[in-house]
Amino acid sequence: MRYRTLGNTGLLVSEICLGTMTFGGNAGHWAAIAGVEQAAADEIVRRALDAGVNFIDTADVYSEGQAEEITGKAIRSSGRPRTAVVLATKVFGPTGQGVNDRGASRGHIMDGIKASLKRLGTDYIDLYQIHGFDQVTPVEETLRALDDLVRQGCIRYVGVSNWPAWHLMKALGLADRCGWSRPVSLQAYYTIAGRDLERELVPLLQAQTVGLMVWSPLAGGLLTGKFTRDGEGPGDARRASFDFPPVNRERVYDCVDAMRAIADERGISIARVALAYVLAKPFVTAVIIGAKSMKQLEDNLAASEVTLTAQEMSRLDQVSALPPEYPGWMIEFQGARNTRESGGKSESGGKSEGQ
Repeated sequence: MRYRTLGNTGLLVSEICLGTMTFGGNAGHWAAIAGVEQAAADEIVRRALDAGVNFIDTADVYSEGQAEEITGKAIRSSGRPRTAVVLATKVFGPTGQGVNDRGASRGHIMDGIKASLKRLGTDYIDLYQIHGFDQVTPVEETLRALDDLVRQGCIRYVGVSNWPAWHLMKALGLADRCGWSRPVSLQAYYTIAGRDLERELVPLLQAQTVGLMVWSPLAGGLLTGKFTRDGEGPGDARRASFDFPPVNRERVYDCVDAMRAIADERGISIARVALAYVLAKPFVTAVIIGAKSMKQLEDNLAASEVTLTAQEMSRLDQVSALPPEYPGWMIEFQGARNTRESGGKSESGGKSEGQ
């Protein structure tokens, strides 16, 4: 298992993060997504920790709080000290019927941390993440509340999830100006078949040294190779009843075809290739894997042992390349022209790449 620093911190996390969205949820909406009960969760957590995983991610809304309860018990039953686990959870989604039982307001954050700490059975959260983009609450209110929790010792680091680039940059600027704890990580969707993140967010993450935790790196199971172009797939797969996240199906199957060739050459699963591709990207800190069975867990954990060659990465980059969009294509056009007119010199006065 390899370890990477989480953003601009000294905290080392495993590049494989165990997600717990599959824990609990034996009824209602979560039945199609989750279903892993305590005994099975204990085995999954124990095996992941044995494999070198030290990073576990959950959320207060997963299985309506059951996932946090199961996760906390599983960590304790593993016999590992609390300090051996980097525990992440989230707040934002609805946790009650009241109009204020959701969002990133100070009130909901303060209520949320108390409930999460109780369910997890711990006195601190390593990484506390705002689970979504709140279009109502001023980001100053959110950041100040999170900073207060850091100062109180309830949480150690601040993270966000599913935020647009402009909002994250605004939060970083405000945190720096006011001396508040700045977000150290972004949790976002990214796969070989969904590389939209690279347009605006990746340059921001790299410039600001913010870590990236990738959710659904297998596009909700579509990148396992178990689904066909005509839409057929395993009836018990999550996609059969919960078709999320949205994807361009043709792009998915083009990517699967390219990955299948590499998987067959190496004698490994397509899922491992898909995970290895994401892990090879220098801006990725960790990929979050979720498992309902030990077989699935073992295969996903093995992705950490796969190193794709430069040629293989090039093949996969080409088949999954994003179509040009404005202003990207204009920036590229003007940049190339400026380089030619300056005699191959970059803005810093050195030779441009490839010269």
